[in-house]
Amino acid sequence: MTYRLAIMISGRGSNMIALADYALQEDVDADIAVVIADKPAAGLDVAKARGIPVQLIDRQDYATRQDHEAAIMNLIDSLDVDGVFLAGYMRVLSAEFCQHFNHRLFNIHPSLLPRHKGLDTHQRALDSGDKTHGCSVHLVTAELDDGPVLIQREVEVLDADDADRLAARVLTQEHIIYPMVLGALASGLLNVSNGDIEMNIGVLPGVIPNAPAPINWPH
Repeated sequence: MTYRLAIMISGRGSNMIALADYALQEDVDADIAVVIADKPAAGLDVAKARGIPVQLIDRQDYATRQDHEAAIMNLIDSLDVDGVFLAGYMRVLSAEFCQHFNHRLFNIHPSLLPRHKGLDTHQRALDSGDKTHGCSVHLVTAELDDGPVLIQREVEVLDADDADRLAARVLTQEHIIYPMVLGALASGLLNVSNGDIEMNIGVLPGVIPNAPAPINWPH
C-alpha cells in the first residue's frame, strides 16, 4: 500500500525538496498528498513545479493558533495521510496537534538529540566545544524536540568551523536521513504504532543523492 504523507514548511523547504525528489522516484512507494505552508513560502512554488499539490494556510488569516491548527488538521485528515513530515516548519505546535497525529508526526532537527534542543544549534555546539555534531529524525511530541529518535547522522566539528560551515555539512546529512526514514516507512522496514518502534534491517528503495548505495535501514 502506498505510503501517503503531508509535508509542512515555512520557507524554501530544502528538506521538503529532498523528500519530494526521493518520493517521486518510480520504485519508491510513497505519495506526497500535499505540501502545506503557514505563510507565503518559496517552497510552495518548488513543490508545485514538481507536480505536488500545495496549500497555503496563512496564520495571519486566523484569529487564534487553535483555529489555524484546526484548518491544517482538517485538510490533512481529508487526504487520508499516513504521516506528517515537518520540514523547516517554524511554529511550535500545540499538544493537541501533536496528539491528533500521535506516532505519525515526524521532524528533522539539526543536532544530535537530546543535545541542543531548540534554535541556534550549530553555534551552541561550537560554544559547547562539541567534537561531533549532527542531525536527528524524531517523532514529535508535545515537549519541544523531545520525541523518540529514529535515526541520527554525525559530522565532525572542525577547528575552522563557524556556524555557517557547520550548518552546511549538517544539512547535507539531513537531506540523506529524512528520505531514509520515508523509505523505511514506505517499505515496511520501520513501523511506528502505539508508541512502539520496530526497525528491521533492509535495503531501502530508490536512490538518495549523496548517500552510499545500496542504503540499508537502519544505517
